[in-house]
Amino acid sequence: MADRGCPLEAAPLPAEVLESLAELELELSEGDITQKGYEKKRAKLLARYIPLIQDVHTEAVQAALAKYKERKVPMPSKRRSVLVHSSVETCTPPDTSSASEDEGSLRRPGRLTSTLLQSHSSIEPWLDRVIQGSSTSSSASSTSSHPGGRPAAAPSATTALAGLTAHAHIDLHSAPPDVTTGLVEHAHCERPQVACVRGIPRGHGRNVLETADGVPVNSRVSSKIQQLLNTLKRPKRPPLKEFFVDDFEELLEVQQPDPNQPKPEGDQMAVLKGEPLSVGTSGPPSLLAALQLWATTQPKAPCLTALDTAGKATCTLTYGKLWSRSLKLAYTLLNKLTSKNEPLLKPGDRVALVFPNSDPVMFMVAFYGCLLAELVPVPIEVPLTRKDAGSQQVGFLLGSCGVTLALTTDACQKGLPKAPTGEVATFKGWPPLSWLVIDGKHLTKPPKDWYPLAQDTGSGTAYIEYKTSKEGSTVGVTVSHSSLLAQCQALTQACGYMEAETLTNVLDFKRDAGLWHGVLTSVMNRMHVISIPYALMKVNPLSWIQKVCSYKARAALVKSRDMHWSLLAQRGQRDVCLSSLRMLIVADGANPWSISSCDAFLNVFQSRGLRPEVICPCASSPEALTVAIRRPPDLGGPPPRKAVLSMNGLSYGVIRVDTEEKLSVLTVQDVGQVMPGASACVVKVDGAPYLCKTDEIGEICVNSVATGTAYYGLLGITKNVFETVPVTADGVPVSDRPFTRTGLLGFIGPDNLVFVVGKLDGLMVVGVRRHNADDIVATALAVEPMKFVYRGRIAVFSVTVLHDERIVLVAEQRPDASEEDSFQWMSRVLQAIDSIHQVGVYCLALVPANTLPKAPLGGIHISETKQRFLEGTLHPCNVLMCPHTCVTNLPKPRQKQPEVGPASMIVGNLVAGKRIAQASGRELAHLEDSDQARKFLFLADVLQWRAHTTPDHPLFLLLNAKGTVTSTATCIQLHKRAERVAAALMEKGRLDAGDHVALVYPPGVDLIAAFYGCLYCGCVPVTVRPPHPQNLGTTLPTVKMIVEVSKSACVLSTQAITRLLKSKEAAAAVDVRTWPTILDTDDIPKKKVASIFRPPSPDVLAYLDFSVSTTGILAGVKMSHAATSALCRSIKLQCELYPSRQIAICLDPYCGLGFALWCLCSVYSGHQSVLVPPLELESNVSLWLSAVSQYKARVTFCSYSVMEMCTKGLGAQTGALRMKGVNLSCVRTCMVVAEERPRISLTQSFSKLFKDLGLPARAVSTTFGCRVNVAICLQPNRLGKLAEQGTAGPDPTTVYVDMRALRHDRVRLVERGSPHSLPLMESGKILPGVKVIIAHTETKGPLGDSHLGEIWVSSPHNATGYYTVYGEETLHADHFSARLSFGDTQTIWARTGYLGFLRRTELTDASGERHDALYVVGSLDETLELRGMRYHPIDIETSVIRAHRSIAECAVFTWTNLLVVVVELDGLEQDALDLVALVTNVVLEEHYLVVGVVVIVDPGVIPINSRGEKQRMHLRDGFLADQLDPIYVAYNM
Repeated sequence: MADRGCPLEAAPLPAEVLESLAELELELSEGDITQKGYEKKRAKLLARYIPLIQDVHTEAVQAALAKYKERKVPMPSKRRSVLVHSSVETCTPPDTSSASEDEGSLRRPGRLTSTLLQSHSSIEPWLDRVIQGSSTSSSASSTSSHPGGRPAAAPSATTALAGLTAHAHIDLHSAPPDVTTGLVEHAHCERPQVACVRGIPRGHGRNVLETADGVPVNSRVSSKIQQLLNTLKRPKRPPLKEFFVDDFEELLEVQQPDPNQPKPEGDQMAVLKGEPLSVGTSGPPSLLAALQLWATTQPKAPCLTALDTAGKATCTLTYGKLWSRSLKLAYTLLNKLTSKNEPLLKPGDRVALVFPNSDPVMFMVAFYGCLLAELVPVPIEVPLTRKDAGSQQVGFLLGSCGVTLALTTDACQKGLPKAPTGEVATFKGWPPLSWLVIDGKHLTKPPKDWYPLAQDTGSGTAYIEYKTSKEGSTVGVTVSHSSLLAQCQALTQACGYMEAETLTNVLDFKRDAGLWHGVLTSVMNRMHVISIPYALMKVNPLSWIQKVCSYKARAALVKSRDMHWSLLAQRGQRDVCLSSLRMLIVADGANPWSISSCDAFLNVFQSRGLRPEVICPCASSPEALTVAIRRPPDLGGPPPRKAVLSMNGLSYGVIRVDTEEKLSVLTVQDVGQVMPGASACVVKVDGAPYLCKTDEIGEICVNSVATGTAYYGLLGITKNVFETVPVTADGVPVSDRPFTRTGLLGFIGPDNLVFVVGKLDGLMVVGVRRHNADDIVATALAVEPMKFVYRGRIAVFSVTVLHDERIVLVAEQRPDASEEDSFQWMSRVLQAIDSIHQVGVYCLALVPANTLPKAPLGGIHISETKQRFLEGTLHPCNVLMCPHTCVTNLPKPRQKQPEVGPASMIVGNLVAGKRIAQASGRELAHLEDSDQARKFLFLADVLQWRAHTTPDHPLFLLLNAKGTVTSTATCIQLHKRAERVAAALMEKGRLDAGDHVALVYPPGVDLIAAFYGCLYCGCVPVTVRPPHPQNLGTTLPTVKMIVEVSKSACVLSTQAITRLLKSKEAAAAVDVRTWPTILDTDDIPKKKVASIFRPPSPDVLAYLDFSVSTTGILAGVKMSHAATSALCRSIKLQCELYPSRQIAICLDPYCGLGFALWCLCSVYSGHQSVLVPPLELESNVSLWLSAVSQYKARVTFCSYSVMEMCTKGLGAQTGALRMKGVNLSCVRTCMVVAEERPRISLTQSFSKLFKDLGLPARAVSTTFGCRVNVAICLQPNRLGKLAEQGTAGPDPTTVYVDMRALRHDRVRLVERGSPHSLPLMESGKILPGVKVIIAHTETKGPLGDSHLGEIWVSSPHNATGYYTVYGEETLHADHFSARLSFGDTQTIWARTGYLGFLRRTELTDASGERHDALYVVGSLDETLELRGMRYHPIDIETSVIRAHRSIAECAVFTWTNLLVVVVELDGLEQDALDLVALVTNVVLEEHYLVVGVVVIVDPGVIPINSRGEKQRMHLRDGFLADQLDPIYVAYNM
């Protein structure tokens, strides 16, 4: 073996070199030198001495990163204010934690194993016997990475971007100023009001923004998306086996086991027995007997010395003092505490011990006092605030243990949070407690003859130690008196403790090794413990070494972080000497990073008297207490060993030496032998406890008298953990005594040494492979340890998304880290983990320094961090999601089958007994005499007839915001005003019949009069929404465009608007010189027209209806006189409108059904319309409902935006409205006018809210219309038995459909509440004369009623075609005169462009026919084709809005096959990044889609039109043109 050691046995470094190295380290840690400078100088110093030594793990990470040099990743965009937010944190005080128990709070130095170890093959290839039994094989090294180990910094994102844009020929100069990165000053102060861009067709009047066909636009955003697509082009994982996907069931991919994965090949292991426990007869029979013995024979012997933060001894407790004080406390507890004259405590009761880490003396007194009084101490941490992380679970533990009394010190009690009464506050989730201060003056001296009857032997519980599980729940592990005694005896034997030895203890003395060695075993052996508080370690990391030196301590109890910190503070190391130490017990020796701390510590301190064999790592767990400990050779320990294991093998639970990849290895050290008197074995992690093979990783189980006995009060899991019976492969139990599961994962190596590779709590099972959280933390830290992560604080945990665990890494970044640094660090961490562990990280989040929840001793509280992540309260300052690489179990994309022909489909439907999906309203012919229909053919004639027969009958009332009537119109008044307008048009405007006239009016009677004026002189009216005076820039171009596209020869308007159209402000937005003639109708002379125009035939054009679709397309449709009167007739019959009726309308009067109800229906049917302009609701929300109540309207119409305003604005005011006399019991139907799927949750909450004001439960219903036919369905029609009772029909039928089937264009009804169910509400009763059929979108064949297809409509009031500038005939033919490709090929249909289905319901209508319900699912243009399936944006948006309470609104669209989700944040900007992960999670879980880009914007950015519909395409254009001023844009990789 000698040949093996030669290159490693370099002479120890000379003292002066070590000193210079130490100074360098300090300069770096204090920031006096750059990393580069540090590495240069360090390399120089070490060049002569160390040819080969490196930190293997750091080296592996750097090598892995070097492979990825070229990958460019788009950097997230952040608004400047958010950047400012993150730098506000720079003034955070240095780590304010109370302590740092968890190793999360230390930079994990990589593993310092030499590369040589791996290349050398020996008999046990994965183990290495260390030369001459030293605890390390590298004789000198330092914790930093080796010279030249850092790869050159990856090119910054900006240069990456520049390179990329050059590549893609995207001209950045023509882009607007980039408001996303916060690097360019904003060019204009006001935010571009995207919300109001209504009506600009795509590609009109902009730098041509060709968005639809995937051509990049000129903007920074599109180049970032291009980068993102480039990262996605390289497939990360080999494609999984694909299998047949049933049409309905989208099966998630099940990861198939890899045929080449390593499998264990060794023999079955045997149970390993430790040496027998030799209990000397001289030993005391119990711990209390030992204490009494020392108190009487050696009362002056020191037992415990406590230090203050300056390192001075504040108090030394002698054995005599400990005994007398404990007796005093026991007497007080048993005799002086009463409640209702009964003793408060009886033997066996549990008592909480609440002591700070700086007061070991009082803790020890309290602990032994409880034992003497036969009470069970439950040590817990001092609660710092009312809502500490995990405090609720501690409360649960105290409650379940029945704790009613807490012992504490005077100082500690003063520091606890207080209630206003001065009592200690009740902590969240805690039971009511009495607090007893146990300082001497509060205790009573017992009588001379008093002595407690303590029975401290046997199976009774001695104390309870708390343990926090992975999920955050806290349980109590009970330790019996016999276990406690056995533990002390076993530790005494294993560590060779002798009487009067000195032990320095840096650990928490309340639990774990700190308690077992420093409070219990020490008393057994009359040792002297020097307790070093964590606060002192923070001030002076060398304090423990100085104390070892000054007290000549024989043993020291530390964690690897204490060794690591002492290396960083080497200035004071010169005069220390560690030669007195015979055992340096490393309590967390089982952790993956402890080995490098041990090695580095030995390298530095070997020259100061530290002997290699002194370092003794040990492994322990709350359930099994000490599991194993390395013994020095003089105590019979074999030489120490190391294992260099393949990470890939480990992830499959198999031990393999790494042969090909030298990078992904884990180096672990042994933790010595099993404890005396114990047996150990390794069992499989999952399922029954079968013994593992010798080369297999499993959970270590221990059988010994010295383990815990149960989880207090939890019988079920106790049996599972404390009473496991390991069995052989044949199912034979290996022992008749039960074993305790330790929660440690590992294996037994040669010489019967125990090796631990991780904890069960940190295990994450991704796919079929297992990864350890600690290993991933170590890799992340090796990327750029000191430079970026604040105090090494990193948390790694897994969350379950889409039926698999996903890895999340959260790190605290240093306050001075720049945006660029953090992003670069994140992308390199991802690459390192991917390369070394072959696993993708799902989410990487950075939080400001000091903001992660702390465990009691300063480490990171993992379960609380996970909870915050899932609740969206982590508040990161940077997030990087990588769902594309991690989520490999998505269902297979749907392959479109070569379409079955429509004819075979019909045959198939007939065979299956499904009917063709078609339905119709009542026949018009039966409903009225054709005479009246002929008379009412032209609306102009109807108005003249009404003016003649009922001149003073009121038709219109217009209300203002105060609810007062501002204008009215009777039949004769309207007729006369229309005549005046007609005269003006003919004389002033010199217009001819057939000319088009734009009516630009606010909602009101003027608009109606102007409309009929146009009909009177034969002109064609076009209603146009007036521009918004505060927002001319975005609203005026739309007006101008409609005027131009409709070829209007004249514009009619009011005086105010006329002025606005010609103003200087208008000139900035449009060319005002090109307006046609503008006539102001406010003061036109009273004139009659010579003759009123009568159209030659009913098919002549009556008016043009222009509107902007939700996809941003401006479309005008032609309505003939015949269609107009047919529309009015159908609505009259459906809504039973007569001259005696009053209806209230709160809609915009510019297009669609809103226009028809506002301008046409009253004149046709003669009823009175109360007009409420929706704009007025902004200043008085209750205006509409008050008007309905005041005028006792039986029928009222509104839009979704009005309903939403009422629901949000009046939620808390229903009581006040009732006081004002608002009563809605008059309403029979309240119809929501919309061109979309009914918003079921909004209508339900509206009904529920206003039920208190008398609104009938069934009143609210929906309507459906579209461009080709503005009114297809209106609800109010009496059905079945209810017709006699005169109520407005039953509830609109609601069905629940399977959302997954819907994606495949299938309709499958499911029960309410079943998974993936989507509630859909019927869109209303089909109007008289209207026929509807469901047709296939591509083959145009009729469909059965279990299919989703396009709704086609045939009716006398269909529009006659699009009015387009270039007269696109193909579009017209397709939309307005479609024929089925099979079946009834004669009927001419219009295609609505909406997807839906028909269902025959159980209800019957008045004629006894079964009622057919039409369900609208969504607009065909808006659907997203992703993964071969059809998604409706609203479904994804509904899921997203549910994801977090601060998401106010959401819109989704696709861009080059990426799903983009825009969310409006209703909350603080610094909470914006919480939403990124939640949005990604919910869309994955519920829709099986990976979100490509998450954009977080301010409320109001998502444009919504007057009908309350989202303008997703405008939003998309705004996003791509960089106009949204987003708070944050996350590009999910």
